[in-house]
Amino acid sequence: NYPNPFNPSTTIRYSISTTSQVTIKIFDILGNEIKTLVDGEMSQGKYEVKYDASNLSSGIYFYRLQAGKYVDMKKMILLK
Repeated sequence: NYPNPFNPSTTIRYSISTTSQVTIKIFDILGNEIKTLVDGEMSQGKYEVKYDASNLSSGIYFYRLQAGKYVDMKKMILLK
């Protein structure tokens, strides 16, 4: 995601190599799901999604990208 740290919004860029089911979810530091940003089948290509966290407090959050069998989780820092 860029920028990181961010206030109050950030952009998550990702690319898909083959058509697959894609989900991107935001979690807090305790593992509670905050929001689902993407949930659907996507074709091969490059994508980006903006996330506005203006309703959240400062802290560390995570986003999890799952595309088919590929799963990745990254940390993002919200500084207000």
